[in-house]
Amino acid sequence: MLAGGAIAVQAAGGASVRVQVVDANGLPVRDAVVELHSSKAGSGPIRFPWKMGMAQRNQQFVPGTLVVARGSTVAFPNLDTVRHSIYSFSKPARFEIELYGRDQTRTHTFPITGSVKLGCNIHDQMRGYIRVTDTPFAGKTDHNGYVTLEGMPAGASRLTVWHPQLRSPANETKSAFSVNGASQTHKLKVDLR
Repeated sequence: MLAGGAIAVQAAGGASVRVQVVDANGLPVRDAVVELHSSKAGSGPIRFPWKMGMAQRNQQFVPGTLVVARGSTVAFPNLDTVRHSIYSFSKPARFEIELYGRDQTRTHTFPITGSVKLGCNIHDQMRGYIRVTDTPFAGKTDHNGYVTLEGMPAGASRLTVWHPQLRSPANETKSAFSVNGASQTHKLKVDLR
């Protein structure tokens, strides 16, 4: 991912929208997924600048949260010396990847939008999250709670913020958002568990 959580999107021109997500105490929220949905967005394939992969390293999913476009195939390389068996019971993607070992990679395709919680059948402490989106204007916040979305068309849009600890239905909040065509910054306070 690019520094500061900034992402490069396929749309040329447009506004730069910087969003900071903070908790009820004003502290930055890291790894919150921010999506801006606009009816004026292009209709081509969505490509994000980061790798569509989630490794297992030190018995953790790395990155812990990954944003992917609907229809993406995600690679799950095992970088540990132990075997892993990845699964999800989440509605958008119920699947299981059987045991596989070090330096082996398995893949899974995510055709439905939504949030997918991952686990390992062998190592119960392992948790990872994949947010499957249908907008090119998406990314996750950095350690300061910021994400910058580039190329956003002017006009009305919908702002969605998702985080696994967000205290709301489906761990997400949605609100109307207006993009004025120029660079803008928005601070959003969320309530975490």
